[in-house]
Amino acid sequence: MVELISDSHKTKVMNFHFKKGSLTQGPWEVIVNDQLPGWQHTGMRVGSFESSKEFKIAADKVERLIWPLDGAGIKVEYEVAGSVETVDLAGRKSVFHGPTDLLYLSIDTSVTITGSGRFIIAEARAKNSYPAKFIPANRVPVFIRGTGPSSRQVHNFGVPEELIADRFIVVEVIVPGGNWSGSPAHKHDTYIPGVESNLEEIYYFESAVARGLPVQEEIDPIGYIRGHSSDQREFDLLAEVRTGDVVLVPHGWHGPVMATPGYDLYFMNVMAGPDPDRSWNITDDPTQSWIREVWQGQLPDPRLPYTAK
Repeated sequence: MVELISDSHKTKVMNFHFKKGSLTQGPWEVIVNDQLPGWQHTGMRVGSFESSKEFKIAADKVERLIWPLDGAGIKVEYEVAGSVETVDLAGRKSVFHGPTDLLYLSIDTSVTITGSGRFIIAEARAKNSYPAKFIPANRVPVFIRGTGPSSRQVHNFGVPEELIADRFIVVEVIVPGGNWSGSPAHKHDTYIPGVESNLEEIYYFESAVARGLPVQEEIDPIGYIRGHSSDQREFDLLAEVRTGDVVLVPHGWHGPVMATPGYDLYFMNVMAGPDPDRSWNITDDPTQSWIREVWQGQLPDPRLPYTAK
């Protein structure tokens, strides 16, 4: 449960880390939305066909991006303005096996999902309607960011340069075992046009034995995430994360995300906020920004990119 204490000076969210199972509602393994006190702009869902044969969402003022996490794939039937369409989204072996098909749906759209395996939906409260868009796996932009132990793989399918949408920014990130993402710590909690955005953010995590290592009988794949306050608003987070865990970042410095040696880490980010424009501008923690200079001359991690092979 998130506890919200609000006055004219501050908003206090008591819990930022939700372990697997703590956000289950009905057939959904995970639901995050504005029913959580203090949460306003972003949401997400995870569904598994082990718990239900069909998932339905009524038309509302939420835009969505839908894609498989693992399994053979899913079928999405959606209705908007009286027109019904059906789209098949091919799946993947796991989140560590490269991009998969995606589908963007705008507000006022009802959805029915069937298929196999598991799938995820990134959400944001929105006002303006845009055309539905199917994004095949082979058109997903794959970037290697950073160098050396700061290398990670980013699937940039839901950024403004790639997707026409109203409010949200959505990406997937893969961090190989022993690597770091989001260093230096950064923030996006104050709107300064062209300099910094004001975006709340959701992290959804999955973890596994690092690619190429032998599978063990008894394992506990873990990673870590750190966050701390940037102003008078409370935010203090150091969480051990596993598959199915969710972390909320309402404000403040956040990063790095750490994949412990021997374990690969995946996370999905969805960000949105009250800004008049849809952009992702960040400010580095000034006590950590010097680390960028160290990257000069280092090569990206040769383990990347992670693909279907």
